[in-house]
Amino acid sequence: MRESQVRGHFDGSRDSSQSCYTLLMRIPVRPVRELRRSQTEAEKVAWYLLRDRRLGAKFRRQCRIDSWVVDFYCFEHRVAIELDGGVHSQPSQIRKDARKEDYLRTLGIRLLRITNGLVLEDPEEFVAKVREAI
Repeated sequence: MRESQVRGHFDGSRDSSQSCYTLLMRIPVRPVRELRRSQTEAEKVAWYLLRDRRLGAKFRRQCRIDSWVVDFYCFEHRVAIELDGGVHSQPSQIRKDARKEDYLRTLGIRLLRITNGLVLEDPEEFVAKVREAI
């Protein structure tokens, strides 16, 4: 795909060779597939709760959006979900997360940040927060 082409969020076209039909995907497929295979326990629980339209909306996991990867993404509602573990409290990661959130906002995507602890300790509250966002 050429840099001038726009996919998915704006023109509704699909390219079956790319998952998550987004703008100028620069991340190779292999690392994203590896992220899907090596999920954290919180990601496994969240995926169980989100998959198969259980909340009335379709979510994708480890979805590429341009040069970023979000843990879960709902195209219909333009909502991304990031599960944050301990590493997200480090200053370098905080800056990276802020850049990611700013970029997603420019695309009109709302980012919902939820701690791993909430997903594991109170799945009902996780579901309530997601429902509120969509």
